[in-house]
Amino acid sequence: MTTARTYNQTHVARPFTPGKRRISIYWTWSYPWEAQRDPALMENRFSTMTEVRNVVWPAYEKPEYQADRFLQGIDGTLELFHISTLGFQRLAEEETDFPVAVFQRVDQAGFRLPIDERVLSDCDTLMVFGLDHLASGLTLDPGEAEAIREWLKRPGTCLLLAPHHDVGFTDNLEQRQQEYLHHGDALVPRQQRFTSYTRDLMAALDVPVRNIWGLCPARVDGKIAPLTKLAEADAIGLLEGVSTLSFHRHLPHYEPTESAGDRVRVLGRQPIELGRPHPFTAAGATEFNAVLWMPPDGGRAGDIILVDLTHFTTLFGANQSIETFWRNFVRLPLP
Repeated sequence: MTTARTYNQTHVARPFTPGKRRISIYWTWSYPWEAQRDPALMENRFSTMTEVRNVVWPAYEKPEYQADRFLQGIDGTLELFHISTLGFQRLAEEETDFPVAVFQRVDQAGFRLPIDERVLSDCDTLMVFGLDHLASGLTLDPGEAEAIREWLKRPGTCLLLAPHHDVGFTDNLEQRQQEYLHHGDALVPRQQRFTSYTRDLMAALDVPVRNIWGLCPARVDGKIAPLTKLAEADAIGLLEGVSTLSFHRHLPHYEPTESAGDRVRVLGRQPIELGRPHPFTAAGATEFNAVLWMPPDGGRAGDIILVDLTHFTTLFGANQSIETFWRNFVRLPLP
């Protein structure tokens, strides 16, 4: 670190500067609710840091992750997510000259912040990271959707919706086991469903997409297989120069819930690991929708993009391709 870290301070608004995006991250979870889940629960919770250290040993056997310096419960794993976005944040600040503001629906100290003018007034790109479990029951407050609709009337705004996976959404235990064996991540339980708040928001904004499954990408020579890009649909150049996204064992399929049309455009599909059975591939699928775009439409002047939040983290590695993706996203034109 080259500068001191601050904590528990009031956000300082960023002034509008032509051509310079002001980017904000909004974690949809209630940090206390997630962090205080009973570690004895077998489903619908994050791993504890102790479990993470044990499963991926010895990756975190370093002084900075020991108990005298780092949280060892579920809260430690939540902090790993925060830490993992620092690479993206640094790149975004280099590109825009503005720091990335980071908000949580309910933070560590219990302060609750809905998406309202306090979040939107100095923001051009809002990244909604959907990592609240369905069981937490988080829903929109009255007025939140309307505040975002009004914000999206401003030309140049961009709303990134990033709901994570929905693993084991069935009562069929055999299917849950098949999904578990497909993604192969011992840290993800046989049922882990996200995200109550983001789904509520998407329904209120008439975003006809649902996050479903948790699919393991195919690999080529040990690395994630290249995206299948639909360049003719990518008028904003979001995937220009991007060959792959980040490898993550359980990525959501973003499934449009209405018939094909220009309102929702698939920009990139990810090949699936076919060597391990899964209900989605058993039905004939070989790829899942990884990157979607809703261009401005009617009274909405801003863009809506759907990409999984893990592609903005470094928990699962980063390379030149993912950094190109970050730059394309940060450099979307701003009037």
